[in-house]
Amino acid sequence: MNRAQPGPRHVPVLLHRADELLGPALAEPGAVYIDATLGLGGHAEYFLRTYPQLRLVGLDRDTTALGLAEDRLRPFEDRITLVHTRYDGIADAVKQAGLDPVGSVSGILMDLGVSSMQLDEADRGFAYSVDAPLDMRMDPTTGITAADVLNTYSHGDLARVLKTYGEERFAGKIASEVLRRRQQRPFTTSAELVELLYAAIPAAARRTGGHPAKRTFQALRVEVNGELDSLRAALPAALASLRLGGRIVIMSYQSLEDRVVKHELAPRITSRTPVDLPVELPGMGPEFRMLTRGAEKATEQEIEENPRSAPVRMRAAERIQAAA
Repeated sequence: MNRAQPGPRHVPVLLHRADELLGPALAEPGAVYIDATLGLGGHAEYFLRTYPQLRLVGLDRDTTALGLAEDRLRPFEDRITLVHTRYDGIADAVKQAGLDPVGSVSGILMDLGVSSMQLDEADRGFAYSVDAPLDMRMDPTTGITAADVLNTYSHGDLARVLKTYGEERFAGKIASEVLRRRQQRPFTTSAELVELLYAAIPAAARRTGGHPAKRTFQALRVEVNGELDSLRAALPAALASLRLGGRIVIMSYQSLEDRVVKHELAPRITSRTPVDLPVELPGMGPEFRMLTRGAEKATEQEIEENPRSAPVRMRAAERIQAAA
């Protein structure tokens, strides 16, 4: 395992805004903080330093990232529990830390998407700007690779992945070209796929909307890692784990993720009392209140300091009714 120390490349996204939103909950005595996407531990280190009594439960599916974060957080080892799992393993991770998975957590951060380390490691295949093996697994120890998807999926399944997860309007055309080319030689590297995309996507379309490979690479990454299914399973468990006054901050980097987050929060911030009744029925009020107005975006200054914050959409909520 490469245990090189994380350097200046790792700049936590919206760190101070996350602190503004989570801080009131993390400052409470006996506070427990879950970092559901630990990465290189930038957010976690900041919160552990800022709140000396805080206890961390850190999750990550990437064993390399987990090892680097463990090294970084060694000064706080008596206050941390690190768990190798996807973020939909929150309930089990809380149990491993000796806590109740319902109503015991003070604050949760979910910084979704691909991590800085994964983007920067050329051999992981996440970046379309560097030729690398078509892997794209966040946990390189298990599961199918992006090459497997390209080389084995039917035309219909591949087009569905590209259209649904990448919102790619040329999904059918790209899928046809993939099937044609893989009959001659299986796909193995990102450069092969990028070259295909330049050929398959019309020149006029390539001049707008960013790099022509962006949507396809996103779609393959989401498929390989089961990101949206994992998020859909993780959010109910995360919200259930929060105590009264507990807070959650979720940072999404694509509209698909943000839609899932918004859909999951919507019924929990809404009263279940019939609209024609003049008073709130006991136990029927909203479980949560929003701390952000819609989805917040990074400021121009934040984007200048950390370009990877440009697409972020941040939503935050506080539990105002105890979990059942």
